[in-house]
Amino acid sequence: MTWSKCKRAIRFQLLAIGLLAGLSGCGIYSFSGTNIDPAVRTISIATIQNNTPQGPAYLTQRFTEDLKDYFQQNTNLQIVPRDGDLQFDGNIVAFDFAPASIQQVDGVDQAGSNRLTIQVRIRFTNTKDDKQSFEQVFQNFDDFPASRNIATINSDPNAVRTTTTKIITDIFNKSVANW
Repeated sequence: MTWSKCKRAIRFQLLAIGLLAGLSGCGIYSFSGTNIDPAVRTISIATIQNNTPQGPAYLTQRFTEDLKDYFQQNTNLQIVPRDGDLQFDGNIVAFDFAPASIQQVDGVDQAGSNRLTIQVRIRFTNTKDDKQSFEQVFQNFDDFPASRNIATINSDPNAVRTTTTKIITDIFNKSVANW
């Protein structure tokens, strides 16, 4: 055997050993940043109810569907109606719209910008590893020009979605990315 063929064989063996070592770890790592135990195959997400008097009528449905979509796009988990290996339920506990900055116009204090803040309480149950289960309130916000009031924000699904998407990302990171 020539030295070139010998080096190629050694490289192949090292590559095979490296791949086997990587596949034999405790969890499966993916490029989306998840670290999900291979025993976890399903996920169930109950409807996330809006328990606040504010917020658009579509908020419950949109948040729940966006949460499901995010997990479908970023994991290989199968969504099931109930009793998944990973289970989410919760509710929207705050939907607040308030001035974020004050400015004076002709000697009168007015909002320079308005802030939409949303809080969602999530109960996450990992049936395969209860140490990873949690209950937590996730919060995020977006600021809008003073010219946009709550009615215009609520009638613009994309405006509310920017805030809820940040919350969904935080939920995902806490539950399956172990951040």
